[in-house]
Amino acid sequence: MREILPMLYPGKALRQCNYAELITLGMRRFEDRIHSEAQLPNGFISDGCPLQEWLYGSTRLVTGAYPDEYPWKMMLKKLGYYRSYRDFKKLLQGFEGMVKAYTRSHYDLFFHLPTEFPFVADGHRPTSERFRTESEKRLLATYMEMGIQPIVLSGSIEERLSKALQILDITPQHPIAYYIDHSTQERRERFDQVHLET
Repeated sequence: MREILPMLYPGKALRQCNYAELITLGMRRFEDRIHSEAQLPNGFISDGCPLQEWLYGSTRLVTGAYPDEYPWKMMLKKLGYYRSYRDFKKLLQGFEGMVKAYTRSHYDLFFHLPTEFPFVADGHRPTSERFRTESEKRLLATYMEMGIQPIVLSGSIEERLSKALQILDITPQHPIAYYIDHSTQERRERFDQVHLET
């Protein structure tokens, strides 16, 4: 979300976004995904699916996204911004229908990576442990509702990658450790350089 945020709402932190702005961010990310995947008619491997764009907004309605957004605080926000909350909920329902339809028609295999590692509050993840737990629970429930049976990849990064490659029948050109090192370096140079929210 935060790579799109500066383009749509310059100078604004994600936690400052109102309900309308959050749905706009989700829709823009969904639009970018559609355009990117349309350029790959022979198939692709994605690091996620549109369900996550929808789940970000719908889970945020339940938990908030930050550690300081306790249930009582969320209730006060819903009461104080009742109309915005109501409208956002309706928009999310429409968005839910779109992402589920697209997911059904464009993805044929799902891997689920359970949260087997501790939450890192480094400022790069604008969420809380409660948000992370709830969103995973909702994602699994959505898979069940849609009749999707995800393949669970657990263990270390190397174990997860090995199992995925075996299932996809892909023979890597280099040892798996090479790809892990490369992606770690890529993350440091790109993801970790994203301006932190304040």
